[in-house]
Amino acid sequence: MTEKLTGKLFLIVGPSGSGKGTVIKMLQSKFRGFVYPISYTTREPREREKDGESYHFITKEKFKQMIAEDDFLEYAVVHSDNYYGTAKTEIMNALRQGAVVIREVDIQGFHSIRKMIPKESLVSIFMKVPNLNDLKGRIEMRGAIEPEELQRRLDSAAKELAQAGDCDYQVHNEWGKMKACVSDVEGIILEEIKDLY
Repeated sequence: MTEKLTGKLFLIVGPSGSGKGTVIKMLQSKFRGFVYPISYTTREPREREKDGESYHFITKEKFKQMIAEDDFLEYAVVHSDNYYGTAKTEIMNALRQGAVVIREVDIQGFHSIRKMIPKESLVSIFMKVPNLNDLKGRIEMRGAIEPEELQRRLDSAAKELAQAGDCDYQVHNEWGKMKACVSDVEGIILEEIKDLY
C-alpha cells in the first residue's frame, strides 16, 4: 500500500488474558478523541455484552461474505470455531484523516496488519505477563472455562510470547500493577504522536 496516511495506528498486542482490553478501556476514558475500532465476531454475546459496544456480533454467513468482499484488515478463527476480524474501512478512513487509532489484536492479527499499513503509520506494543502460570490465573478469573480450552489458550500464549520481540515495544503487565502498565502504554503513544499535532 503506497497511500499516504497522516494518522497513526497503535496495536496493543498480546495473548488472551494479558490485559489488552483493560488497557484500552482505561485509555478510552482518558483520551476520548482517539478512535477505538470494534471487532467483528461470530461468537455469541456474553452476559452484559451489547452489539456495537464490545463487538459487532454477526453470523458466520455474514462474516464469510465480508471476507469474500475483502472487508477485513485481518481476521482469524480463534478458540475453536469463532471468527474475529478487524474491518478495514473505519481504520483506514481514520488514518487518512490524521487520527490516532488504538486497536487490540493477537500476534497473528499484528503480522497480517503489518503487511497492509506503512511502517511509519504503525506502532505495535506487546503486553508481557510475568509467566504462563500468571496468565492461567487471569484467564480463570474471567469465569468458568473447560480444561481443554484453557490449555489451548496457554499453548497459543506461549507461541505469542515467543514473538514479543517482533513488536516495536514491550510493556510489562504485572499482577496488581495495571495503572503502571497503562502509564507505560500512554507514554509510548504520546511520544509517538508528538509530531502529528
